Amino acid sequence: MSRLALPAHLSSSNRRESMTQVPIWFERKFEFSFPVELYPNLLARLRGTPARLEEMVRGRSHTIMIQKAEQKWSPQEHAGHLLDLEPLWLASVGDYVAGSDQLTVADLTNRKTDEANYNASSLRKILDEFHNARQRLLVLAEELDASSFDRAIPHPRLKTSMRLVDHLYFVAEHRSSSRADMGTG
Repeated sequence: MSRLALPAHLSSSNRRESMTQVPIWFERKFEFSFPVELYPNLLARLRGTPARLEEMVRGRSHTIMIQKAEQKWSPQEHAGHLLDLEPLWLASVGDYVAGSDQLTVADLTNRKTDEANYNASSLRKILDEFHNARQRLLVLAEELDASSFDRAIPHPRLKTSMRLVDHLYFVAEHRSSSRADMGTG
């Protein structure tokens, strides 16, 4: 019995591929209209990020983890980039606590990641440091009064005000964008 061949644009693998394509980070548009009461869900999502990152890279050879495609970061460098961003996320939560006029500005050139030489580092060390850094962010966020999650501060790149709960969503989504660049869709 022969199977009917679907046109390429209707095949399940092509539909699955297009549905899992994550837009380039700087091209992403964000809508922050969800209720602030979702902050416990966002904290849970952020708490699970180190485990999900480890799961994405588990079993991959060192050669694959340090392989650069098209002059872009390797999967290991992407993991290092997530680590590099943790101080920024922590500083931004501090901006909410301090009532700053604007969130801390990011280095949009990603110089720290480019100079870190993560491919020469141990992946285990990167993962452990990321886990520890994320714990520091969560401890600070979990100590905050629930009313602070509704406080809004302008984001310098997005040119829009973000509540603390929006910032946590932004942090969680950054990991999702890196997932595609790690070759894990």
